[in-house]
Amino acid sequence: VLYPNKLPESERVCSGICSTLDGWFRKTVELLKPLYEELKREVFSCDYVQADETTVPVINREKHKADKEYLWMVRSVMEKLVIFHYDGGSRAGAVIESLANHYHFKGYLQCDGFAGYETAFKTSPNVRLLNCLVHIRRHFEQALDENREMAQHALTQIQYIYKIDHCCDKAGFSYEERKAKRLELAKPVMEAMKVWMETEGIKYSPNSLAGKAITYAYTRWDNMMTCLEDGRLLWDNNLAENVIRPITLGRKNYLFCGNHEAAVNMSVICSLLATCKAHDVNPREYLNDVIAQMPYHKKATQEELLNLLPHKWKLKHPECVLTRQKEESCN
Repeated sequence: VLYPNKLPESERVCSGICSTLDGWFRKTVELLKPLYEELKREVFSCDYVQADETTVPVINREKHKADKEYLWMVRSVMEKLVIFHYDGGSRAGAVIESLANHYHFKGYLQCDGFAGYETAFKTSPNVRLLNCLVHIRRHFEQALDENREMAQHALTQIQYIYKIDHCCDKAGFSYEERKAKRLELAKPVMEAMKVWMETEGIKYSPNSLAGKAITYAYTRWDNMMTCLEDGRLLWDNNLAENVIRPITLGRKNYLFCGNHEAAVNMSVICSLLATCKAHDVNPREYLNDVIAQMPYHKKATQEELLNLLPHKWKLKHPECVLTRQKEESCN
């Protein structure tokens, strides 16, 4: 181990600066944690969320290398609130199950095909799982070269389902009108496709791309048909993937988290920044303001903390909304 006083002077200065910056960051995160906890409560008080998980490299000092750990993300679809959650780097379905139970979540949870979600909520009376039609489509796209006729049939049906929603968007339908149109047009297609998969699936080896595509789709099709129940529900998990993409890109820049505590701290900051982005709030102005306020909110009520979250804060600071700033700069 190299100690700062045994390093060259230039390196001792850098080491001292990094130590100071780390100390500032930790103290800042401590100030923001009450907001983070309130944001978690807000997300899980909603009745429709999307979830995803991604890898994050975290230094393991015993192994002297970075381990591949997992960071979870949950986004409330209608309210556009985002939280990241780190639980020792675990990807087990118990992580999202524990979160949902802790905050007494009741409603729809949309996710990709990761088996951990099904394990966590298969018997839950409060959580209705939805899956992602885009992930199902990808598997059929991968099977095109192996069996074009079979894969193209599935892709055509999926395209038709999306086209129905596109027409609803174009017509400006309400959620109830969208639900009615889905029941009229999409439901018969989805029911027919389920029957088609039952007869088509036995023709292919489970190890073939065609067999894998049908198995993947069929085992998640009932969850997909749940989207027929409510016009708010989306066919895919794309919004969640869009939220988590900056973390994926960020891995190329920050390389790793120094330890588990650093990963937790990253979750706090990323949650507030992602919610700012979802609400077009200038993140610099938001953080400058709330960080200055938080020392005076050590005994803040839940309502006071709620009003300091980005979606509420912007109501009192309309000048900090990015779309407005852009319009003013154009003028």
